[in-house]
Amino acid sequence: MPARVFNNLDELKQFVGREAGVSGWLEVSQARINQFAGTTEDRQWIHIDAERAKRESPYGATIAHGFLTLSLLSELSNQAVSVRGEYHRRINYGLNRVRFPAPVPAGSRIRARFTLQALDEISGAIQITWAVIVEVEGTEKPALAAEWIVRLYR
Repeated sequence: MPARVFNNLDELKQFVGREAGVSGWLEVSQARINQFAGTTEDRQWIHIDAERAKRESPYGATIAHGFLTLSLLSELSNQAVSVRGEYHRRINYGLNRVRFPAPVPAGSRIRARFTLQALDEISGAIQITWAVIVEVEGTEKPALAAEWIVRLYR
């Protein structure tokens, strides 16, 4: 699914309070989970030990780290929304709140929905606040709900 393109800030401003874009589906494989575990040194069995997770986990399988799901927001946002303009960098400014209501089982697919909460001009930049919901294919409860702040610098 191609990203929704906003050619300028006036086009984007019209989406305050509305969903601006939805990413494509992205598989969260066991290999991706293992790689994240190695990078972050978070090797808790519920993430990397499939046999034990099958026996002991309430989910019956290994699950992705919540922070792995969170770290995929950059890729998911690139798939969902493109803001054109003369910006020399885009930075992740931070998060106001993050929740992980449901697990992401290994091998499942996720996608993100981006709703524009605010668009503010600040010194030398545009600050965009997204309400983001990450869905797991085939489940009702989201895996992640966050308020994410991104800045585009001129």
